[in-house]
Amino acid sequence: MKRTVLVLSFLLASASAVAATSSEREDEVRSRGAEVMPFALEHTLHQFEKDLRGGVQRVSAKPGHVDEIAAIRTHLREIAERFGRHDFSAPEQIHGEDMPGLATLRAASADELRVTYREVPDGAEVRYTGLTQAVTDAIHRWFDAQLSDHGHDATDHLKHHPGG
Repeated sequence: MKRTVLVLSFLLASASAVAATSSEREDEVRSRGAEVMPFALEHTLHQFEKDLRGGVQRVSAKPGHVDEIAAIRTHLREIAERFGRHDFSAPEQIHGEDMPGLATLRAASADELRVTYREVPDGAEVRYTGLTQAVTDAIHRWFDAQLSDHGHDATDHLKHHPGG
């Protein structure tokens, strides 16, 4: 019985430590993101949806915050252009240089990674297409890291728009 209580106590303490670390990391990412993203994180939703060839990153203004749409579009258009040139300094600034998948994306050639921008009614999206399995896997690892770091400010599914 004592052994069971000790094991349960250890598991609860470990879970609390992970939650605190996760919350601290989320706060750190939110603070760094405010330096890079020209819109209010609390007024937007970040969506990362993986697919067989890579995935889509969408940023949408939450209801009542249409004033954020122009800044979202400007930022994602710039991000798509920079990522198309393999300049990943913005996510490095927010998440760190050792973010999962980032080294592979940075090293990918134009024949291995395509990045495209598109506007949606409440924001914009960037599609990442891996033309090799290694690059596709890197996109997926990168999306997983984004989701983990952004916590409740991000989701792994998209609100679907007509034509999207």
